[in-house]
Amino acid sequence: MEPWERTRRRWQHAFFVSWLVLTSAGPLVEVGQVLPVVLVAGLAAWYAVWFVLRTPASGKAGAEVPLPYVLGGGLLWLGLFAIDSSFLVVALSVLVPYCMDALRVGLVAVVSFAGGWLWHRYHSTGSVTWSEIATTALIALSGAIAVGYISSMARQSDERKRLIEQLQAAQEARAAAERQAGVAAERQRLARDIHDSLTQGFASVVMLLEAAEATLPGNRHVTQALRAARENLVESRRVVGALRPGQLDECGLPEALQQLSGRLSDETGVDACTVITGTPRPLEERAQAELLRVAQEAAANVRRHARAERVTLTLSYMEDLVVLDVHDDGDGFDPGRAASGHGLSIMLERMEQLGGTLIVESVPGAGATVVASLPLSVPVGAP
Repeated sequence: MEPWERTRRRWQHAFFVSWLVLTSAGPLVEVGQVLPVVLVAGLAAWYAVWFVLRTPASGKAGAEVPLPYVLGGGLLWLGLFAIDSSFLVVALSVLVPYCMDALRVGLVAVVSFAGGWLWHRYHSTGSVTWSEIATTALIALSGAIAVGYISSMARQSDERKRLIEQLQAAQEARAAAERQAGVAAERQRLARDIHDSLTQGFASVVMLLEAAEATLPGNRHVTQALRAARENLVESRRVVGALRPGQLDECGLPEALQQLSGRLSDETGVDACTVITGTPRPLEERAQAELLRVAQEAAANVRRHARAERVTLTLSYMEDLVVLDVHDDGDGFDPGRAASGHGLSIMLERMEQLGGTLIVESVPGAGATVVASLPLSVPVGAP
């Protein structure tokens, strides 16, 4: 329970006890019976059961006063009122939980029962003394002050709580933005390091092997080494592109996917194409980048392993999802055995970090399909 809620409940308990004692002490002395004492004690115990021993579900107790409490308290008060009408104003004690959070309800209840008490005295005796008016006014004023004070404190507490929640949300958004900026900076650094070291090194190896092939034509080992160097050069460039998808700086995700399928066709001779379905909608930069990286990884897998003749990249905009489908008609594989593969695990991690899913469907000899889906609204806390 929050500190303010504990304080508010203590004030509520004090208000209940003081009002019950002030309004029932006089009638109990005048009536001089045991049953009214039992009913007043029962009313206090009934309140304690619901508001002292029972922990509320939330801070707004006044808005969640249990109906059984009101019914039971009302029956106890009716028993007192049936014994002697002097117990009329005791009924306000039953409504104390409502008074603490609703200023108008509290003030109306206080004034109504104070007026009801004066009317009762006039109806019973035919006159009202100044001392009775002063006592009633003092009790009503005390009740109104208590209600107004607690209601004001409740409003201030709610305002502070709202401001704290806004501050926390702003801090979380700032932390998320800083994490995203840090991740982006680290990817940029890795991309530069790979480009300046591995990519340049592979390029140099390719040039040397091409020179060697020119001087040693038909040498099988040189030819194989040249092919491996070229493949690794392409792969290192793909990794750099995955870490820093510059295509998205110049165009959107649909165009970047079309460029990817175009390069795949040009470099491998595979019949690759991109299909866009649904109405394209703006996506957050992080979502676009991760979907493009998944497509690049899937295309790289096709390039290395599938021996496919046709590859189709399908980007589908749905009501609350965007789905990327990469299908090839190549050799296929066993998803169970390949689940531990580094490329598939990275694609799965990319989607899960943004609240999405990744499904891989394949049968040996019957091609493969990679389906990545993301919600159109990426969670704020996504890295």
